[in-house]
Amino acid sequence: MTLLAALRQAVGAAQVLTEGDLSAYELDWRRRWRGRALAVVRPGSTAEVAAVVRACAAHDTPIVAQGGNTSLVGGGVPDGSGTQVLLSLQRLQRVRAIDAANLTLTAEAGCVLQSLQDAARAQGLLLPLSLAAEGSCTLGGNLATNAGGTQVLRWGNARELCLGLEVVTAQGEVWSGLTGLRKDNTGYDLRDLYIGSEGTLGLITAATMKLAPLPAATITALAACASLADAVTLLGLARARLGDGLTGFEVMGRCALDLVARHFAALPQPLPQAPWTVLLECSSSEGEAHARARVEAMLAAGLESGGVADAVVAASLAQSQALWRLRESIPLAQAAEGLNIKHDIALPVSAIPDFCTATDAALQRRFPGVRLVNFGHLGDGNLHYNVQAPAGADGARFLAEHEAAVNKLVFDAVAAAGGSFSAEHGIGALKRDELAARKSPVALQLMRAIKAALDPQGLFNPGRVL
Repeated sequence: MTLLAALRQAVGAAQVLTEGDLSAYELDWRRRWRGRALAVVRPGSTAEVAAVVRACAAHDTPIVAQGGNTSLVGGGVPDGSGTQVLLSLQRLQRVRAIDAANLTLTAEAGCVLQSLQDAARAQGLLLPLSLAAEGSCTLGGNLATNAGGTQVLRWGNARELCLGLEVVTAQGEVWSGLTGLRKDNTGYDLRDLYIGSEGTLGLITAATMKLAPLPAATITALAACASLADAVTLLGLARARLGDGLTGFEVMGRCALDLVARHFAALPQPLPQAPWTVLLECSSSEGEAHARARVEAMLAAGLESGGVADAVVAASLAQSQALWRLRESIPLAQAAEGLNIKHDIALPVSAIPDFCTATDAALQRRFPGVRLVNFGHLGDGNLHYNVQAPAGADGARFLAEHEAAVNKLVFDAVAAAGGSFSAEHGIGALKRDELAARKSPVALQLMRAIKAALDPQGLFNPGRVL
């Protein structure tokens, strides 16, 4: 039996796509990678995923798993050879269980993150994982990349929110580890092997996630700061005054908000221009009045000390959503401005002000007029330190000519500051060579040993990570 015949037998002929416009699967989110699949296969159950894997293993055919196709590092599209099977998990969309007493949700990998947030909220509960692509990214992809987002400061990355997994192995077997237990010391933690492995070790088909009680109130505020050092000081003040109530602390540079103003002029920006603007969120179980008073008192202390130049607190849900839209619109504004060189870096929070001062200056010396579109999750030390071509320049040409040199300058500075060149986006194809050059030889040897043990044929997502 041919491979295509075996795939059609496994999932039904209608779910094996080989003709027509397949760009939704073969073109990546950033439109930088366009591949060509032997077939796009859309299984509807874990058993069908396992059957597809067994068929591909029998025919020695590589598999690229894909969720919502929102990878920013080229991690979920096939190469251009036409020899890889693109396995889409989007049809695995069942919420299998919500256990309110145990504060857990078990759902399949193709569930869109926002739909799971809504399912939890309908039970008066919170799924804390939140990121800009939540309307299209899927649970399996979130876990395969150990997604971060805007709530990491309080709740941690996807890894910290996951209690158990269901995984199809490279041999087409199913490991069912969908435990809702907080304590289970029974050998190696297989869950943590698969989370963050970007589809190179196994295919996540379902997961059990932690939930939390829905907060009684959430307060959002903007604060203008004259420097990143002032923003870091405000973070310390917010931590001291708000404690676990501080659930978000984002920073946006002036250039980032200028791009939003240019391309999304209808979005209100309630504060005057400042070198840095902080977006912070406080959640409380004690009601809106209590949370608002705490936030206002904290900001008043910042204004009094001089670390905060101006501030505004959202007075309604609509205003809160408008403030968050400012932050969420930065990547869209960058895309509208033209191709840019993206960096997803992690640094000790204490090192961020000096890093940005020195690296900004080095980039300006090397590439005069370059624009630094710096924004991100200051609360957990994760910056999207993006480099836009000088105003009026051809963004695509700038990227083609200077990406390697810009990356080296930025990543060398990150390493010198004790940071990581990949914080939450993963490695994919984009950063594979950086990983090989910058990861320790011992770590790479261990990673390759794990890959060889779990995927000896090398069929899962070849050309990514390693």
